[in-house]
Amino acid sequence: MAINVNQVYKSVLVVLQQEKRGVLTPTEFNKIATQSQQEIFTEYFDELNQLLRQPQTSLAYADRFALLDEKISLFKRSDAVNFTAGTTDVTVPSNVQELGTVIYNNREVQRIQEYEVYTTNQSPLTAPTAFYPVYTYENGIIKLYPADTAIVTGDGITLNYLKYPSDPKWGFTIDTELGNYIYSEQASTDFELHQSDQPLLIDKILGYAGVMTRDQLALSLGTQKEQQIDVDGQK
Repeated sequence: MAINVNQVYKSVLVVLQQEKRGVLTPTEFNKIATQSQQEIFTEYFDELNQLLRQPQTSLAYADRFALLDEKISLFKRSDAVNFTAGTTDVTVPSNVQELGTVIYNNREVQRIQEYEVYTTNQSPLTAPTAFYPVYTYENGIIKLYPADTAIVTGDGITLNYLKYPSDPKWGFTIDTELGNYIYSEQASTDFELHQSDQPLLIDKILGYAGVMTRDQLALSLGTQKEQQIDVDGQK
């Protein structure tokens, strides 16, 4: 389902060449490709908030919520993470965009805020146990309570989360005779977006290419196409 980075780069170069809008080097492309992918990824959640406020259709092929969920699902992960030795602390992976559920001993663990730790521990009804722990999540660290060595009997916990998209990269080698760029699949990283977002992705990159080359026509072209795609998506 990934979008091939080489196809996107070639499409961008073709449009820029046809419109005589200058050259976009691989280094420039990689920078704005990362920015464009991140923007589209962030827009998923803005669109989700809007859809949740609207009535949904029962038609399978017109279910925008289902399509959006399919796009977001590409970034869902479930990983086992070990405790820091001798503690109930877990360092969350750096690519976590949003933490979902935390599973320990086949049970979902309840999250509490740091300021609730004291009052939670003081009440016999809410005090956590090794079988029913709670956790806090601050500064990339999950801490399970009770802070008792008895809780650290397993290897760790399972995190269900949304990850940030990996930075795309158009990798290349340079022809020693002609000096031109040669695509290297092994050195490249594809976009992680849903295939249906390829036109929008290309148009965003074209817009940024217009900014970089100080070409307002190329910028306008990319912006107009992006707006048209957004309008079509609302129909």
